Amino acid sequence: MAIEINNFLEYLNSKLEFQKIESFTSSAFVQKRKKIKPEVFNHLSSVITDNYYVQGNQNIKRFKDFRVLAVDGSKITLPFTEQLKMSFGESKNQTNTSIVQARSSVLYDVLNRLVLDSVLENIKTGERELALNHKGHWKEGDLIIYDRGYPSYDFKYEHIKAGINYLIRVQKNHSKIVSSFISSEKRTLIVDVFPQEKHLFTGKDYDKSTSIKVRLVRVDLPSGEIEILMTSLLDSQIYPSGIFKELYFLRWGIETFYDELKNKLKVEYFTGYSKMSIEQDFFCAVFISNLQSIIVNDLEEELKAKNQNTKLDYKVNTNLSYGFLKNRILELLFKEAPLEEVFKELENLFLQNTIPIRLNRNNKREAGKYRTRVRPLVLKNQKDAI
Repeated sequence: MAIEINNFLEYLNSKLEFQKIESFTSSAFVQKRKKIKPEVFNHLSSVITDNYYVQGNQNIKRFKDFRVLAVDGSKITLPFTEQLKMSFGESKNQTNTSIVQARSSVLYDVLNRLVLDSVLENIKTGERELALNHKGHWKEGDLIIYDRGYPSYDFKYEHIKAGINYLIRVQKNHSKIVSSFISSEKRTLIVDVFPQEKHLFTGKDYDKSTSIKVRLVRVDLPSGEIEILMTSLLDSQIYPSGIFKELYFLRWGIETFYDELKNKLKVEYFTGYSKMSIEQDFFCAVFISNLQSIIVNDLEEELKAKNQNTKLDYKVNTNLSYGFLKNRILELLFKEAPLEEVFKELENLFLQNTIPIRLNRNNKREAGKYRTRVRPLVLKNQKDAI
């Protein structure tokens, strides 16, 4: 921490045009940090995302006029302390080894690479419950993609009631209706679904006779496997079956986000042991991810021009971009407007450090690869930039 403080002050004082900041101790930093509510980083994220989704922003990407969102949860491993175990809960593996973990959930714009809402809760909180907690950030014209852990009657009903479209992958044994659809070998089918007999109706505004129309779509994978998707997009003329493979694949963007959060922003390398410190680190990392995405999105035209004269298309090096942001984020927050000089410096650094996009790469996933042995210390051929 002392090294970080020293490096930060050296950088910031070199940029300031007025009174320099005097050095302070690690202890003073820790004491002052306790006065910062984690919610401030959620507020900062909402400020920059709200300003991005303004009418007339030509950089906003959509799919058939939809803002394509995805929701997914992930386990976040925390330091092992009794306080954190009480706050977030613990998990045990097949050897009965106990670790402290929290469950995160994010509502993510997969085309514009922006987190619209994020939560960090007790590990025992269900993913569906956390997903519905994002409702306050749903808007007309959204299409939300979910993986296999989410489909239930109540979950779909909440989306229909709010006027929000969805696309959900379902397991082949999800229901008799799905099994019958697979046997029929049809490409798409609209069916009525009802609550299960054991469904609890207390406090619900529907009963066992209330049906929902859903559309089932069959997607054939190159491996020969099939996937079954369930969606509220019923009109096959406007939304032909052929678009759903590409549409569901967009969900991969949220997987990429979690990879960056854990392996590039190092969110699990927490800088404190209190619940407040954990939440500060997590929500701050989400804010940094959003800020990086905003800057990259604004470079869309510059990247297109650069790619006209190259054999391969190039994109911003995400790992390096977070490194360039590290001290400059503090400069952005410290300085008064206008901030064009700092943003211009960041944009130039991002454009100078790009990497080629290599299409059609397919690395086979080995789910149990590390189950019986220690993970390697170096996972990728890169060093941390932050």
